[in-house]
Amino acid sequence: MSSQIVNQNPTSRIIYGCMGLGGGWDNSPITAQHIQQAHQVIDTAIESGITIFDHADIYTRGKAEKVFGIALKDRPELANQLTIQSKCGIRFADETGPGRYDFSKTHILNMVDGILERLGLEQIDTLLLHRPDPLMVPEEVAQAIETLQQSGKIRQLGVSNMNLHQMTLLQSALSTPIVCNQLEMSLTKLDWLEEGITSHSSSTLGTIEYCRSHNVELQAWGSLSQGLFTGRDVSSQPEMVQNTAAIVAKLAAKYQVSTEAIVLGWLLRHPANIAPVIGTTNLDRIRACAQAESFELSREDWYLLFEAARGQQMP
Repeated sequence: MSSQIVNQNPTSRIIYGCMGLGGGWDNSPITAQHIQQAHQVIDTAIESGITIFDHADIYTRGKAEKVFGIALKDRPELANQLTIQSKCGIRFADETGPGRYDFSKTHILNMVDGILERLGLEQIDTLLLHRPDPLMVPEEVAQAIETLQQSGKIRQLGVSNMNLHQMTLLQSALSTPIVCNQLEMSLTKLDWLEEGITSHSSSTLGTIEYCRSHNVELQAWGSLSQGLFTGRDVSSQPEMVQNTAAIVAKLAAKYQVSTEAIVLGWLLRHPANIAPVIGTTNLDRIRACAQAESFELSREDWYLLFEAARGQQMP
């Protein structure tokens, strides 16, 4: 691991998603290799200017947070260099019920205590509510968040996968602003763009505009489309995927950056100031992703990619 870390770009909009840390999604123990991987990922991210780290209590069944916490304990100086967020609200099937979402006050409070214990921290910067709970009682969530903020366990509140109506309802009960919303956004997940162009009845229509007008940061999960346009074999994929991959490669050569940078740069070009979340544990790919902030796609190239990804001309 690096003996000294120099943060070259402290304002990076790219977020590192920690879902791949800690080993498998089972009860197997954390190994020395997992700890070494966490150190290497943290070092590479910071050296690339990426200082925001995204967790969730369910990632590798809590082991992602545990291994990250071990890294922080090994090197306490890291805590002052990083912004750390985590999510709660998803519950796996167990002896008490099926897989479900839980925004009850008791669950939120208990899960935050677990997050802090695994990370070895007294406070996280942002808590995100992980996927909307149809049984959410906004006033109950507000009580939990107020308790957590007053006790100093969280600084801010965010949400994940919520539309503007769900955010409006929740915000009406809160005394603190919702600061971010994590949505699936990529060249293979275009709903957030299509609904503003071709749809007039979508229940989520206006979510992007709501976030922009209320200073809610948009964080894009799945932003790399699982590597579909950055090296995977697409010979058996639909024609529009093959065409998009070819254009990504062509633009990478044009702008002299990685294909990962083109894919993420397409999101960064949007005026909503989208913050892509990357989850790769490949150190070279982390570095490749960081190149996304070194250039800006032209309007014409942005639309070229959009048209290819949607598989048809603009209406």
